[in-house]
Amino acid sequence: MALYLRCLPMHAPNNKRKPPKKRRSAFARLVTGLIGWGAALALLGALGLALAVALTMSSLPSYQELMKSPQGQSVVIRAADGTELVTVGPSYGRWLPYAEIPSEMVEAMKAVEDRRFDWHPGVDPIGMARALKANIQAGETVEGASTITQQLARNLFLTRDQTFIRKIREQIVALAMERKFTKQQIMELYLNRVYFGGGAYGIDAASRKFYGHPATELDLAKSAIIAGLVKAPSRYAPTADPERARGRAKIVISTMVDSGAIGPAEAAGANVDLVRFVVDKDQGDVRYFTDWVLTQLETLTDEAVEPLDVTTSLNPRHQAAAEAAAKAQQIGGTQVGILAMRTDGAVTAMVGGRDYATSIYNRAVTARRQPGSSWKLFDYLVALEEGMTPDSRVVDEPVRINGWSPRNSNGRYLGGMTLRQAFALSVNTVAVQLGQRFGFESVAAMARRFGITTPISTQPAMALGASETTLLEMTSAYASIAGGGVEARPWAIQSITSASGRTLYNREPENPRILVAPFVAQYMTDMMRAAVETGTGRAAQIGRPLAGKTGTTSSNKDGWFIGFTPELVAGVWMGRDDAKAVRGLAGGQAPARVFAAFMSRALTGVAPTPLNDQVELPEFATEPDAEAYGLAPGGEFGADGAAQPDPGRLDPSLVPDAAPPAVKEEPQVLTDGWIEDVTANAPRQ
Repeated sequence: MALYLRCLPMHAPNNKRKPPKKRRSAFARLVTGLIGWGAALALLGALGLALAVALTMSSLPSYQELMKSPQGQSVVIRAADGTELVTVGPSYGRWLPYAEIPSEMVEAMKAVEDRRFDWHPGVDPIGMARALKANIQAGETVEGASTITQQLARNLFLTRDQTFIRKIREQIVALAMERKFTKQQIMELYLNRVYFGGGAYGIDAASRKFYGHPATELDLAKSAIIAGLVKAPSRYAPTADPERARGRAKIVISTMVDSGAIGPAEAAGANVDLVRFVVDKDQGDVRYFTDWVLTQLETLTDEAVEPLDVTTSLNPRHQAAAEAAAKAQQIGGTQVGILAMRTDGAVTAMVGGRDYATSIYNRAVTARRQPGSSWKLFDYLVALEEGMTPDSRVVDEPVRINGWSPRNSNGRYLGGMTLRQAFALSVNTVAVQLGQRFGFESVAAMARRFGITTPISTQPAMALGASETTLLEMTSAYASIAGGGVEARPWAIQSITSASGRTLYNREPENPRILVAPFVAQYMTDMMRAAVETGTGRAAQIGRPLAGKTGTTSSNKDGWFIGFTPELVAGVWMGRDDAKAVRGLAGGQAPARVFAAFMSRALTGVAPTPLNDQVELPEFATEPDAEAYGLAPGGEFGADGAAQPDPGRLDPSLVPDAAPPAVKEEPQVLTDGWIEDVTANAPRQ
């Protein structure tokens, strides 16, 4: 048995052969490989896309941060009466929450920009396929497929470069935004941030700019016009072409009917031809003023996000008068600066040049020019503060200081005169004598006291206005005199509010700073009145009480006139930007006429009031026994010991073109011979 078992084979032989495997063709293997690799790559791409979307989503700002203006801050500047002067920067209007946005506006935007907005994940595959087919058939790009979310992503985070990489990034950001924000939030962001032309960002700004009312009042016709602007804002904006805007709106309404957003009856009731657009205001030369206002905003508020509403001190009637006056005196090649203010420093009008459109350089605020004789205000203020009066006697005679000799414009010397007469005739020698007598440093200190911040020379020529300054500072110095010696610090902004209604700044009256005693300001006003009535400023007369001073620099490079009534102060400068001489330009001519043209129009309907030039001296200025010695305030001894009368108006013989007065015989030198003369006829004893 054991032997038998050892002899048996372990396995029975199998004589059947397995059929050979059937080999796949090379093409089948290629297709299978491509499918496999394609699936792997698709899976890898999906994972990469998901990772990219997740990373982008985590880096997106919060919704509150996205509500901030990405393009800049809008500022509306208004006149004192609330009239809008200019809107500067991108106009954003008020941020409208989704609940306040009219449904007509939402549906119009969906119909024309993204019909499948409510269900796509941020990109629209159907729209992309349709656009691809249209572009292939046309052989060029004729149709886009960007969704509202993609447009928002591009506007907030990307550029408008037409590149494949930018398009991929746009889609990734759009997908991330759809994951992080709701559809309503995306639509709210879009409608408050998209550009609609004419400088308007967001539907509220567009509605206010084109229709003059907030976006909450939009109806179907007006919504269709605004929705149609997104495709080409510069082309379809009503400010560019109103009829084209209406034509585009009709297409939007038709698209809304096709999409089922509205019915035919609603479409028929939306007549875009009846929509009227507001006329864009002509900003004109008021931009000189508004630009100056903008430079002051950052010192008054740190709000950098919300649109600002700024109320200023500007008086529209004064501004119109200034612009008209600037155009009335056209002297070849010259520019003009006009500035008006109240005695509290409130600037009510400003013209910084002939035409803002051709030159934005502000000659009323920025330009530094030599003020000429208008600077003599400070020479005479020092003299008055040192005890002189308008009736104090001075002598117009040759002066020589360290080899320098000033001369008068007429080349003559008029001899003895009052301080009032010297100021009215703008006598150069007297001004220099005052500076020499009381100190040129004192004159510079007086100018600093009155608000002159530019560098001041203390050389003798400074008494004649050789140091440069600005029209703004000179006019405010004269305003301080008009205000009785109280500082008139220039200001323009009354209040600042945000778009949400928060009060960010409200100007409070400043504590007045007294620069000179009231009687000094009154004396100065008295002398400036004489300059207008009988002196170099006669061309500035407007038939009402007026005080002022002319200024002309060497070779007629600059002409000035600065003056005031009790109601208004104004300064005028004329000259060339290149500082070349202008034949015939003098402060008492064209600038004085510009001043008169401005003041007469600005003060139309305002009752005239007397100037504050009646001096009431303080008790310490007159000695108790003055009458006993025949003295009177400001008087001089006469031959008979009596006080001389107030000379009042100028002697006609002292006008600039008059012949020099006859030279009086000088008294003989006193010698000891007078004893013989006295005793010659004495009775002999």
